[in-house]
Amino acid sequence: MFPPSEKLTINHALYAYNIFMVEINKNFHNLEKSTTLAINEKSNELLSQGREVYKFGLGQSPFPVPESVAEELQKKAHEKDYLAVAGLEDLRKEIAKYHSDKNKHNYSSSDIIVGPGSKELLFQIQFVLDYELILPTPSWVSYLPQAILMNKNFHFVKSNASINWDLNTKELDELCQKNKKAKLLIINSPNNPSGTTFSNLNEIAEVAKKHNLIIISDEIYCELDYEGKYKSITHLYPERTIINSGLSKWCGAGGWRLGYMVIPDALKEITNAMTIIGSETYTSVSAPIQYAAIKAFTNDHSEYLDKSRSILKYISQFIRERFLQNGIKCQPAQGGFYMLCDFTGTKLAKFNSGSLICKKVLEETGFAMLPGEDFGFESNEMLSRIAFVDFDGAKALQNLNDENLNDQFIQEYCPKIYKGVESLCSYIKTL
Repeated sequence: MFPPSEKLTINHALYAYNIFMVEINKNFHNLEKSTTLAINEKSNELLSQGREVYKFGLGQSPFPVPESVAEELQKKAHEKDYLAVAGLEDLRKEIAKYHSDKNKHNYSSSDIIVGPGSKELLFQIQFVLDYELILPTPSWVSYLPQAILMNKNFHFVKSNASINWDLNTKELDELCQKNKKAKLLIINSPNNPSGTTFSNLNEIAEVAKKHNLIIISDEIYCELDYEGKYKSITHLYPERTIINSGLSKWCGAGGWRLGYMVIPDALKEITNAMTIIGSETYTSVSAPIQYAAIKAFTNDHSEYLDKSRSILKYISQFIRERFLQNGIKCQPAQGGFYMLCDFTGTKLAKFNSGSLICKKVLEETGFAMLPGEDFGFESNEMLSRIAFVDFDGAKALQNLNDENLNDQFIQEYCPKIYKGVESLCSYIKTL
């Protein structure tokens, strides 16, 4: 038996525990902050401590917002009224025109929903659709956590470097035959994290038609395809493909948080449901940003995009050449600003997992990257993703000409890229 004084203390403690205890939804268990944001915060923390850090973790466009678009935002700063939940009509008309051309299918403004970033819209559409999720491996870090947050069942279709990270359509077909609830497929090409593009869109479309799948085609990087061609599953399967995109990557406006979805008329009930959710959550996207975004779709940005693609392509080749010389295998990037790196053939393999390799490399060299586990791989596959964006994009664009895109250009205008790669390769040699 406890003495009365001890009983009182214990009762007080139990009372305080019950008062301050908070019950968190079980769907949050084992989920942490988005790894891409976490690595950026960790990098900034190390920088504040005076460490040299090479930020190959967060995939943020290095290039400035096109000048005409930025100037329009200043002009429209006075716009203060709430706009329609689905978005500004004039903006939606221009988005519809743009995608009717690029995706070779006729869209109207009523098919467009503008939201506060494409990530938010991806979350909401997963919430709307009562289907089990199908994800390729590898795939972007947030698709799966979003499904887990809403307790949605999910399935992986694994790929590998030997097929250039293409979606394995044989496995996809077998999965859909066995599981009739697996109807929602998300694809992303050019791909984050691999930087490759799907070469088998025809086969994907055939399986999708066979099983009546709904495809969310995340086309946020399509304008950064190094060939300058817009490749989309909508060219083959437009009737049940939903396009997800925005201004974050090709337009350098990640912080503006303007994304959108293009939902074909045949799926109008999805559009209606998305509008209802928007009306009860974010209401509408910032008015000045929507007005300014019209210029992103009406002005000619071809020179800006050509230069952006050229710089990113050369950087990817520069990195891959150095990495291959040091035993790091990478498939050539074909668009965007990512590559998957395989450390199996290096002495870093002694650390036995992608996460341990990333941790050790960051500690020893300041080179920040993300482990393959964050993209659906097993830890023993010893993969990591790099984002080659740690440079002043405005300065690089300004100084690029037809003759100077070479290693010296990287050293002068992308010094963090150059030094980071050299630092990692030098570290591997010391092991």
